[in-house]
Amino acid sequence: MTDETARPQRKIAAKFYRTEANNEPVRAWLKTLSREDRRAIGKYIRKTEYGWPLGMPTCDSLGDGLWEVRSDLGDRISRLFFCMVSARMVLLHGIVKKSRVAPKVDLDTARSRKRNLETRLREIAKQQKSRKTK
Repeated sequence: MTDETARPQRKIAAKFYRTEANNEPVRAWLKTLSREDRRAIGKYIRKTEYGWPLGMPTCDSLGDGLWEVRSDLGDRISRLFFCMVSARMVLLHGIVKKSRVAPKVDLDTARSRKRNLETRLREIAKQQKSRKTK
């Protein structure tokens, strides 16, 4: 295969955040949306996966390792909040915006899930380290 025909490579992979009860809140949220909205959001997620790191208008840093993917849904805009873990974008929370600024409660939800994920990952690393020393 020549360079001209080579398929683009995914630079990061999107994964759904899982709660400790094994629920995937973003997947559940996506299922409440129309097929057209899901496709549009999926297109922007893929754009992020293949083009990372991206800037505006597709992606924006919200600080402290929290990012958003902005998706144009025609007459509305969605925001999908995520964080990076290794080469994965972990999808934390999604909304369809009704105002210019993302509501504080939604940003707080994304930040809370990010902290929860980081805590769980530290615990896993600690357990793996203790197994190696035994």
